[in-house]
Amino acid sequence: MFEMKEKMERVILVGVSTSDEDDVEKSLDELEELAETAGAICVGRVIQNREQIHPASYVGKGKLDEIKELLWEFEATGIICDDELSPAQIGNLKDELDTKIMDRTLLILDIFAARASTSEGKIQVELAQLKYRQSRLTGYGTSLSRLGGGIGTRGPGEKKLEMDRRLIRSRIGKLNHDLKEVKNHREVAREQRRRDMLPVIAIVGYTNAGKSTLLNRLTGADVLAENRLFATLDPTTRGCKLESGQEVLFTDTVGFIRKLPHHLIDAFRSTLEEAKYADLILHVVDSSNPQIDEQMYIVYETLRNLGIQDKPIITAFNKKDRLTEQVILRDFQAEKTVCISAKTGEGLDQLNECIESLLREQKLLIEQVFEYRDAAKIQLIRKYGELLSEEYTEEGIHVKAYIPLQIYNKVVL
Repeated sequence: MFEMKEKMERVILVGVSTSDEDDVEKSLDELEELAETAGAICVGRVIQNREQIHPASYVGKGKLDEIKELLWEFEATGIICDDELSPAQIGNLKDELDTKIMDRTLLILDIFAARASTSEGKIQVELAQLKYRQSRLTGYGTSLSRLGGGIGTRGPGEKKLEMDRRLIRSRIGKLNHDLKEVKNHREVAREQRRRDMLPVIAIVGYTNAGKSTLLNRLTGADVLAENRLFATLDPTTRGCKLESGQEVLFTDTVGFIRKLPHHLIDAFRSTLEEAKYADLILHVVDSSNPQIDEQMYIVYETLRNLGIQDKPIITAFNKKDRLTEQVILRDFQAEKTVCISAKTGEGLDQLNECIESLLREQKLLIEQVFEYRDAAKIQLIRKYGELLSEEYTEEGIHVKAYIPLQIYNKVVL
């Protein structure tokens, strides 16, 4: 009997440092995590210091010879470059090294394709993959039929290339139409939430910061939560009742990462826009990660690129249980910060207090006496606001409460 076993890819990681500020080692550490997530084994790494990335082959001739030796020495099946490669660079590297050539973008797309489970996630991933492929379709390849100029040598032209381009354009058009329908459905759901006046809290953060674990802990959801990059891709919205009785909605979003491919940002824009329409941003940070400052910067930079600004932010420094020594954790861009462990539940009471405090700042504080015939208005306050106290007297019902601006006219006037 033959035992069938899938052969794991053995890869060499390749990076280029173009300035002293570049920390290519850390970037390759993350690239190695991505490769392992995709099912590959990293057997070596090569870093070259250059003024700029080589326009033809990503790295220079000397490093190409070094990579050749490593491929042979470690029996590697391919290389993964830390930056997005141009079609010319991919072609030249293939010709020079005669091995599988991948870049960071292709690797992330591969992981996303394996993880997407909902129809929306699959549409978004396929759209990103096709846009990536479309930009890399080149003519005059070995599989094409063009022969060159001269009498009797003209082939039928680049028919395969043109057909590929047409098929990809057609498929992209179909996927954009499907995604537009999904976006319309999302906007309908968003409008319904606005009518229900339920505050929405968007959970954002670097990949593997613990967003899904926190969502599960806060709402009792059953979202996949694993200690690896991009464990969950599809957005999840769950309801939760705070200590004050206030009902809120938590929405999980896809994790951010350095050098996030622009194809993915475009494709997942409708998903990430959940944060744009949220009342509050809950920024989850892995406090045990040595690259914490850089990861926080990448999250805020991505939010700015998406036009998500001027939102109240709570930063939750997660994985407190992993800290082995006292560290000072700060986020000057957040209104409030709190240290928590989504795994053990430590600090979640303080997090709830921070959420309630910021939500109150978006409401109006009223103190009023209601006649007994207007008791229905108090029910309205209970449903959409936060009832702090009510006292029944001869004059009426003395009420102190926080209410949303949307119901002020219905309650007070």
